Amino acid sequence: MQSLINKLKVDIFSKGRDKELFIGRPFYLDYEKARILVSDAWKHRVRGIPQGAFLLAFYDGEDDIDEVLLLRALTPSKLPTDNDVVSSMIEYYKEGSDISGRAGDAKSSKLDDFTRYEFSFSGLECRVLGAFYKIKKRQVVNGENQETEVLEFGADLENFYSANNYSVYKATGDVLREIVNQRDSEVLAGNENEFKIGSVRYSSSRRFQSDEPKVNVFISPQDFIGKRTALFGMTRTGKSNTVKKIIEATAEISAKAPSKTLPNNTNNKPSFTKEGAPQYPVGQIIFDVNGEYANPNMQDAGTAIYELYKNNVTRYSVLDKPDFKVMKVNFYKDIESGFELIKSYLDSKKISGDYVNNFTAVDLSLPEDSTDDSAKTRSERIRAAYLCCLYKGGFTPPSGFSVRFTGNVKLNEQFDPSKGLSLPEATSWFESVWKNYESDFFKDYLKRKGHEWADDDLKSLMIFLTGFKLPGERTSVSGYKKIRVKELHDLHTNVIDQSFEIEIPNLLRRGKIVIVDLSQGSPIVQKLYSERICRGIFTDSMSRFVKNLPNNFVQFYFEEAHNLFPKKEEKDLTDVYNRLAKEGAKLSLGMVYATQEVSSISSNILKNTQNWFIAHLNNEDELRELKKYYDFEDFVSSLVKFSAGNDKGFVRMKTYTNPFVVPVQIDRFLANKGL
Repeated sequence: MQSLINKLKVDIFSKGRDKELFIGRPFYLDYEKARILVSDAWKHRVRGIPQGAFLLAFYDGEDDIDEVLLLRALTPSKLPTDNDVVSSMIEYYKEGSDISGRAGDAKSSKLDDFTRYEFSFSGLECRVLGAFYKIKKRQVVNGENQETEVLEFGADLENFYSANNYSVYKATGDVLREIVNQRDSEVLAGNENEFKIGSVRYSSSRRFQSDEPKVNVFISPQDFIGKRTALFGMTRTGKSNTVKKIIEATAEISAKAPSKTLPNNTNNKPSFTKEGAPQYPVGQIIFDVNGEYANPNMQDAGTAIYELYKNNVTRYSVLDKPDFKVMKVNFYKDIESGFELIKSYLDSKKISGDYVNNFTAVDLSLPEDSTDDSAKTRSERIRAAYLCCLYKGGFTPPSGFSVRFTGNVKLNEQFDPSKGLSLPEATSWFESVWKNYESDFFKDYLKRKGHEWADDDLKSLMIFLTGFKLPGERTSVSGYKKIRVKELHDLHTNVIDQSFEIEIPNLLRRGKIVIVDLSQGSPIVQKLYSERICRGIFTDSMSRFVKNLPNNFVQFYFEEAHNLFPKKEEKDLTDVYNRLAKEGAKLSLGMVYATQEVSSISSNILKNTQNWFIAHLNNEDELRELKKYYDFEDFVSSLVKFSAGNDKGFVRMKTYTNPFVVPVQIDRFLANKGL
């Protein structure tokens, strides 16, 4: 049985048992459900019992048993007398009698007292969420080990008594604040290192709730840092606002880290201090598909993350823009990264074929043994041929760029590559070699050496470069034309020396916020960049983990995750997003993802998600998928209902250390706190 020590010090047994909050008595009780007899007068006195409301069932049987069951109101429940009541009502309707009357008020009703009394009762079905109880524990008090009585909560029932032994009350005020801020840890809910996320809200209609004091709901950043968090809901229901509140909470707790830099000579794990702050600053990277985090916008004025954290934010864009770092790769200088982007593009476009597959399988890495002259010569030729493919594919080289490699005296009639060649010259050199590859020189070379002058990788590149599958300009193919496309050219720059894939992990290690503005990129570009960056950070974290170096926490934020994540039917668990979900915890990598579609997300990611924020969903497919997790089944009917002007930010929240779902109205994120 899960249990947690209550930290808010509110005496539920006295404050929760207020006679003005009495709503009824159970007539059925088991480990999962309770059915309660309620009346119109009692419901009116407590200002309504909305669906999802928290109720407390106190045990009245014996004085020495301090236990109260926590219930959640679900739906009306049928009473044994309902059929008789319905029959009586129908008779009154037929006779034209007035059976009106607010909350059983005799003065405004024409019914006799007995009939009015019978008509006012109804049944209410509730979910049993657990129990509060008092036990004695040994604790250190003022430096002495003493036995004290503490209040605990168990997320199930160890025992239950006959239903007639309980009376039920509505939870409000401080008692409700205690309930919704339960923690499965020793951390005090609402302490200085926790963050107010919103207030309790039960329903779209708020006739009663609008007049009552708000009950604050807090989140612990520890629940999100290094964990997986999902936000589901239709467009304009407040998902992005909630993400921004989580980013804000993480930034505030990160600023309290006692160690401001990440050491490189210790195996300390990224732990939290006793007060709840992380040991090292937390890096945050936001994949901004719509541009709303990096840029102010007219629709949500004052809500850009960049506006609030200008001094700690680095922004990247796929286009050259003021105050943004351009997120491109110099394909000629960062050869491996550029080649990976090309391969990812070809794969995403489903471009294949023997010669394309051979091209993408080429090994461009430098030889490990620098003294192996033969391997060095082969590597230089391969890299030079690849760069010629880039040139012919339309990638603009840096000014004055040249290549140098070892050719052969008999092949260097027009150009000597050992002295350095421009890319047009090197291209002509390789084209000439492939055109004449069946000449006597190459046949004699094979006889003398026992292997061909060009290995498989170099031949694959010369095929791609020339557009001919066979020497002598036979059997033409598209070749380099496969990469002569604007989408790939937009990823290349001829001026940047260091790749963003190196810069971004370095910024995150220093606890910075990185916003990747993908709003002006095509879906393929968005996917390419997000995968490359995620894989680079994951690889860097894994490298530090293997070397016993500490990883600070890094949080990933994905908007429109259904466009980036693997689909539900995909089985490739090596996908970087699946790896973040499954292996991210040990590498101190957390992820927050937002989407409209629960059913589109890989089940591998869903099963590893600890925190859930659910707003309005509009169809049964999404609700059917959601019902599989925690106690969201209790909310499926209310999640379909939505008032566009009234329900933005109204979510059902389940966090890692809270044992049940809490309905919350999320506070609005404001970069300008004066708005």
